[in-house]
Amino acid sequence: MPSLLERLPSGSRIAVIRLRSLGDCVLTTPALALLKDYRPDVRLAVVVEDRFRAVFEGNSDIDEILSPRVGEIRRWRARLALNLHGGTRSMVLTMASGARIRAGFGHHRHSFLYSAKIPRAQEILREERPVHTAEHIASAMFWMGVPRTEIPRAKLVASAPSGRGSVTSTGYAVLHPFASEPAKTWPAERFVEIARRLPEPVFVAGPGDDVSAFQEFRVLRGAPLAELKALIAGAQIFIGNDSGPAHIAAAFGVPVVAIFGASNPVTWAPWRTEARVLTSPQGIGAIETAEVIAAIDSLKKVRA
Repeated sequence: MPSLLERLPSGSRIAVIRLRSLGDCVLTTPALALLKDYRPDVRLAVVVEDRFRAVFEGNSDIDEILSPRVGEIRRWRARLALNLHGGTRSMVLTMASGARIRAGFGHHRHSFLYSAKIPRAQEILREERPVHTAEHIASAMFWMGVPRTEIPRAKLVASAPSGRGSVTSTGYAVLHPFASEPAKTWPAERFVEIARRLPEPVFVAGPGDDVSAFQEFRVLRGAPLAELKALIAGAQIFIGNDSGPAHIAAAFGVPVVAIFGASNPVTWAPWRTEARVLTSPQGIGAIETAEVIAAIDSLKKVRA
Protein backbone atom coordinates (compact mmCIF):
# COMPACT_ATOMS: atom_id res chain seq x y z
CA MET A 1 0.00 0.00 0.00
CA PRO A 2 1.39 3.46 -0.87
CA SER A 3 2.55 5.56 2.07
CA LEU A 4 0.67 8.65 3.16
CA LEU A 5 3.16 10.93 1.40
CA GLU A 6 3.10 8.85 -1.77
CA ARG A 7 -0.66 9.38 -1.94
CA LEU A 8 -0.30 13.18 -1.91
CA PRO A 9 -0.56 14.73 -5.38
CA SER A 10 2.32 16.92 -6.57
CA GLY A 11 2.18 20.43 -5.15
CA SER A 12 -0.06 19.47 -2.22
CA ARG A 13 -0.25 21.80 0.73
CA ILE A 14 0.65 20.57 4.22
CA ALA A 15 -0.09 22.41 7.46
CA VAL A 16 2.14 21.38 10.37
CA ILE A 17 0.58 22.47 13.68
CA ARG A 18 3.36 23.13 16.19
CA LEU A 19 2.07 25.02 19.22
CA ARG A 20 4.48 25.56 22.11
CA SER A 21 7.23 25.47 23.28
CA LEU A 22 10.52 27.06 22.15
CA GLY A 23 12.49 23.82 22.46
CA ASP A 24 9.77 21.79 20.72
CA CYS A 25 9.67 24.29 17.85
CA VAL A 26 13.44 24.13 17.37
CA LEU A 27 13.43 20.32 17.48
CA THR A 28 10.66 20.17 14.88
CA THR A 29 12.92 21.62 12.18
CA PRO A 30 14.93 18.39 11.57
CA ALA A 31 11.67 16.59 10.75
CA LEU A 32 10.60 19.37 8.41
CA ALA A 33 13.95 19.12 6.62
CA LEU A 34 13.44 15.37 6.13
CA LEU A 35 9.94 15.94 4.79
CA LYS A 36 10.90 18.67 2.33
CA ASP A 37 13.99 16.80 1.16
CA TYR A 38 11.82 13.79 0.27
CA ARG A 39 8.96 15.81 -1.22
CA PRO A 40 10.37 19.17 -2.38
CA ASP A 41 7.22 19.72 -4.44
CA VAL A 42 4.86 20.09 -1.48
CA ARG A 43 4.08 23.48 -0.01
CA LEU A 44 4.71 23.45 3.70
CA ALA A 45 3.18 25.79 6.28
CA VAL A 46 3.89 25.83 10.00
CA VAL A 47 1.12 26.95 12.34
CA VAL A 48 2.76 28.49 15.40
CA GLU A 49 2.21 31.20 18.01
CA ASP A 50 3.63 34.58 17.05
CA ARG A 51 6.13 34.51 19.94
CA PHE A 52 7.86 31.48 18.38
CA ARG A 53 7.49 32.55 14.76
CA ALA A 54 11.15 33.57 14.53
CA VAL A 55 12.21 29.94 15.03
CA PHE A 56 10.99 29.22 11.52
CA GLU A 57 11.74 32.52 9.80
CA GLY A 58 14.25 32.27 6.97
CA ASN A 59 13.99 28.47 6.83
CA SER A 60 13.98 27.44 3.17
CA ASP A 61 12.01 24.27 3.98
CA ILE A 62 8.98 26.35 4.99
CA ASP A 63 6.76 28.15 2.50
CA GLU A 64 4.45 29.91 4.95
CA ILE A 65 4.26 30.64 8.66
CA LEU A 66 0.68 30.86 9.88
CA SER A 67 -0.75 32.21 13.11
CA PRO A 68 -2.93 29.73 15.05
CA ARG A 69 -6.23 31.21 13.90
CA VAL A 70 -9.04 29.20 12.38
CA GLY A 71 -9.50 31.53 9.42
CA GLU A 72 -5.80 31.59 8.60
CA ILE A 73 -5.33 27.82 8.59
CA ARG A 74 -8.56 27.34 6.64
CA ARG A 75 -7.37 29.74 3.93
CA TRP A 76 -4.18 27.67 3.52
CA ARG A 77 -6.35 24.88 2.05
CA ALA A 78 -4.13 22.07 3.26
CA ARG A 79 -4.58 18.59 1.90
CA LEU A 80 -2.75 17.21 4.95
CA ALA A 81 -2.92 18.69 8.46
CA LEU A 82 -0.20 17.22 10.68
CA ASN A 83 -0.75 17.93 14.37
CA LEU A 84 2.49 17.68 16.34
CA HIS A 85 1.05 19.19 19.51
CA GLY A 86 -2.09 17.31 20.48
CA GLY A 87 -3.70 19.81 22.85
CA THR A 88 -7.29 20.99 22.63
CA ARG A 89 -6.46 24.13 20.65
CA SER A 90 -4.36 22.23 18.12
CA MET A 91 -7.18 19.71 17.69
CA VAL A 92 -9.60 22.54 16.90
CA LEU A 93 -7.16 23.89 14.32
CA THR A 94 -6.68 20.44 12.82
CA MET A 95 -10.40 20.03 12.31
CA ALA A 96 -10.84 23.62 11.12
CA SER A 97 -8.13 23.18 8.47
CA GLY A 98 -10.55 21.35 6.20
CA ALA A 99 -7.75 18.97 5.27
CA ARG A 100 -8.75 15.69 3.70
CA ILE A 101 -6.05 13.93 5.71
CA ARG A 102 -5.71 14.72 9.41
CA ALA A 103 -2.68 13.06 11.03
CA GLY A 104 -1.21 13.02 14.51
CA PHE A 105 0.19 10.69 17.14
CA GLY A 106 -2.26 8.04 18.28
CA HIS A 107 -1.56 8.76 21.96
CA HIS A 108 -2.97 12.28 21.62
CA ARG A 109 -6.16 12.98 23.48
CA HIS A 110 -9.10 13.00 21.04
CA SER A 111 -6.98 11.18 18.45
CA PHE A 112 -10.22 9.64 17.14
CA LEU A 113 -10.50 12.89 15.15
CA TYR A 114 -7.48 11.86 13.05
CA SER A 115 -7.89 9.99 9.80
CA ALA A 116 -4.27 8.80 10.13
CA LYS A 117 -2.94 7.83 13.56
CA ILE A 118 0.85 7.80 13.94
CA PRO A 119 2.19 5.03 16.22
CA ARG A 120 4.69 5.46 19.04
CA ALA A 121 8.17 6.45 17.94
CA GLN A 122 9.56 3.19 19.34
CA GLU A 123 7.28 1.19 17.05
CA ILE A 124 8.30 3.23 14.02
CA LEU A 125 12.02 3.10 14.83
CA ARG A 126 11.74 -0.55 15.94
CA GLU A 127 13.80 0.20 19.01
CA GLU A 128 12.25 -0.10 22.45
CA ARG A 129 14.24 2.62 24.21
CA PRO A 130 13.77 6.21 25.37
CA VAL A 131 13.93 8.51 22.35
CA HIS A 132 15.07 12.08 21.98
CA THR A 133 12.41 14.66 21.13
CA ALA A 134 14.01 15.19 17.70
CA GLU A 135 13.71 11.44 17.06
CA HIS A 136 10.11 11.38 18.27
CA ILE A 137 9.05 14.11 15.85
CA ALA A 138 11.13 12.77 12.95
CA SER A 139 9.62 9.31 13.43
CA ALA A 140 6.31 10.75 12.21
CA MET A 141 7.98 11.57 8.88
CA PHE A 142 9.34 8.03 8.59
CA TRP A 143 5.89 6.61 9.25
CA MET A 144 4.37 8.88 6.59
CA GLY A 145 6.83 7.58 3.99
CA VAL A 146 10.14 9.42 4.26
CA PRO A 147 12.91 6.79 3.93
CA ARG A 148 14.57 6.28 7.29
CA THR A 149 17.87 8.10 7.44
CA GLU A 150 19.99 10.05 9.90
CA ILE A 151 18.06 12.83 11.58
CA PRO A 152 19.87 16.12 10.94
CA ARG A 153 20.69 18.97 13.27
CA ALA A 154 17.95 21.50 13.91
CA LYS A 155 17.79 24.18 11.24
CA LEU A 156 17.65 27.84 12.25
CA VAL A 157 18.60 30.94 10.32
CA ALA A 158 20.12 33.95 12.06
CA SER A 159 20.25 37.48 10.73
CA ALA A 160 23.22 39.76 11.31
CA PRO A 161 23.42 40.81 14.97
CA SER A 162 21.94 44.22 15.64
CA GLY A 163 20.48 46.30 18.45
CA ARG A 164 21.00 45.15 22.02
CA GLY A 165 22.06 41.68 20.85
CA SER A 166 25.09 42.80 18.88
CA VAL A 167 28.51 41.89 20.29
CA THR A 168 31.63 43.19 18.61
CA SER A 169 34.03 40.45 19.77
CA THR A 170 34.08 36.83 18.63
CA GLY A 171 35.02 35.22 21.95
CA TYR A 172 31.93 35.74 24.06
CA ALA A 173 29.98 33.14 26.02
CA VAL A 174 26.19 33.10 26.43
CA LEU A 175 24.71 32.04 29.77
CA HIS A 176 21.05 31.31 30.42
CA PRO A 177 20.44 30.88 34.17
CA PHE A 178 16.64 30.55 34.01
CA ALA A 179 14.18 27.72 33.49
CA SER A 180 10.47 27.00 33.66
CA GLU A 181 10.55 25.74 37.27
CA PRO A 182 12.84 25.80 40.32
CA ALA A 183 13.72 22.09 40.01
CA LYS A 184 15.29 22.86 36.62
CA THR A 185 17.17 25.99 37.74
CA TRP A 186 20.82 25.87 38.89
CA PRO A 187 21.55 28.40 41.68
CA ALA A 188 22.16 31.93 40.42
CA GLU A 189 25.27 32.46 42.55
CA ARG A 190 26.97 29.53 40.81
CA PHE A 191 26.27 31.06 37.42
CA VAL A 192 27.94 34.21 38.76
CA GLU A 193 31.00 32.16 39.78
CA ILE A 194 31.19 30.70 36.29
CA ALA A 195 30.75 34.07 34.58
CA ARG A 196 33.61 35.60 36.52
CA ARG A 197 35.93 32.99 34.98
CA LEU A 198 34.89 33.78 31.40
CA PRO A 199 36.46 36.55 29.30
CA GLU A 200 33.19 38.01 27.99
CA PRO A 201 29.99 36.55 29.48
CA VAL A 202 26.59 37.64 28.22
CA PHE A 203 23.49 36.63 30.18
CA VAL A 204 20.15 36.18 28.40
CA ALA A 205 16.77 36.39 30.14
CA GLY A 206 13.08 36.57 29.39
CA PRO A 207 11.06 39.72 30.11
CA GLY A 208 9.77 38.34 33.42
CA ASP A 209 13.05 36.93 34.74
CA ASP A 210 14.75 38.45 37.78
CA VAL A 211 18.23 39.46 36.61
CA SER A 212 19.30 41.29 39.78
CA ALA A 213 21.95 38.66 40.59
CA PHE A 214 23.74 39.33 37.29
CA GLN A 215 23.93 43.12 37.21
CA GLU A 216 27.76 43.17 37.10
CA PHE A 217 27.59 41.53 33.66
CA ARG A 218 26.06 42.33 30.34
CA VAL A 219 22.44 41.14 30.35
CA LEU A 220 20.13 40.84 27.36
CA ARG A 221 16.62 40.74 28.80
CA GLY A 222 13.38 40.36 26.88
CA ALA A 223 15.01 40.60 23.47
CA PRO A 224 13.02 39.56 20.39
CA LEU A 225 13.62 35.94 19.46
CA ALA A 226 15.31 36.90 16.19
CA GLU A 227 17.82 38.98 18.16
CA LEU A 228 18.40 36.14 20.60
CA LYS A 229 19.08 33.74 17.72
CA ALA A 230 21.68 36.09 16.25
CA LEU A 231 23.44 36.51 19.59
CA ILE A 232 23.60 32.80 20.36
CA ALA A 233 24.68 31.89 16.82
CA GLY A 234 27.89 33.89 17.26
CA ALA A 235 28.84 32.59 20.71
CA GLN A 236 31.89 30.46 21.42
CA ILE A 237 30.03 28.47 24.06
CA PHE A 238 26.60 28.29 25.71
CA ILE A 239 26.10 27.46 29.38
CA GLY A 240 22.64 27.08 30.82
CA ASN A 241 19.80 25.10 32.27
CA ASP A 242 17.71 22.75 30.16
CA SER A 243 15.62 25.27 28.22
CA GLY A 244 14.80 26.58 24.77
CA PRO A 245 17.93 28.74 24.32
CA ALA A 246 20.11 25.64 24.79
CA HIS A 247 18.39 24.08 21.78
CA ILE A 248 18.95 27.25 19.77
CA ALA A 249 22.67 27.01 20.54
CA ALA A 250 22.75 23.36 19.48
CA ALA A 251 21.02 24.24 16.21
CA PHE A 252 23.89 26.60 15.36
CA GLY A 253 26.53 24.05 16.35
CA VAL A 254 27.60 26.07 19.39
CA PRO A 255 29.14 23.86 22.13
CA VAL A 256 26.71 23.53 25.03
CA VAL A 257 27.09 22.85 28.73
CA ALA A 258 23.57 21.84 29.77
CA ILE A 259 22.73 21.62 33.48
CA PHE A 260 19.78 19.30 34.04
CA GLY A 261 17.40 19.06 36.94
CA ALA A 262 13.90 17.60 36.76
CA SER A 263 13.80 16.95 33.01
CA ASN A 264 15.11 13.85 31.23
CA PRO A 265 18.44 14.42 29.42
CA VAL A 266 17.81 11.43 27.15
CA THR A 267 14.76 13.25 25.80
CA TRP A 268 16.00 16.83 25.93
CA ALA A 269 19.80 16.86 25.60
CA PRO A 270 21.32 19.28 23.05
CA TRP A 271 20.88 17.68 19.62
CA ARG A 272 23.78 17.20 17.20
CA THR A 273 26.36 19.51 18.76
CA GLU A 274 29.34 19.10 21.05
CA ALA A 275 27.82 19.09 24.51
CA ARG A 276 28.35 18.19 28.13
CA VAL A 277 25.21 17.26 30.02
CA LEU A 278 25.41 17.46 33.82
CA THR A 279 22.95 15.73 36.15
CA SER A 280 22.78 14.56 39.75
CA PRO A 281 20.49 12.02 41.46
CA GLN A 282 20.19 14.55 44.31
CA GLY A 283 18.80 17.24 42.03
CA ILE A 284 20.19 20.20 40.16
CA GLY A 285 21.43 21.94 43.33
CA ALA A 286 23.88 19.09 43.93
CA ILE A 287 25.80 19.85 40.74
CA GLU A 288 28.99 21.61 41.82
CA THR A 289 30.57 24.65 40.18
CA ALA A 290 33.75 22.63 39.64
CA GLU A 291 31.82 20.15 37.47
CA VAL A 292 30.59 22.93 35.21
CA ILE A 293 34.07 24.46 34.96
CA ALA A 294 35.48 21.05 34.00
CA ALA A 295 32.80 20.66 31.34
CA ILE A 296 33.61 24.10 29.89
CA ASP A 297 37.32 23.29 29.83
CA SER A 298 36.73 19.96 28.08
CA LEU A 299 34.72 21.67 25.34
CA LYS A 300 37.45 24.26 24.89
CA LYS A 301 39.92 21.42 24.26
CA VAL A 302 37.60 19.90 21.67
CA ARG A 303 37.36 23.24 19.86
CA ALA A 304 41.09 23.92 20.00
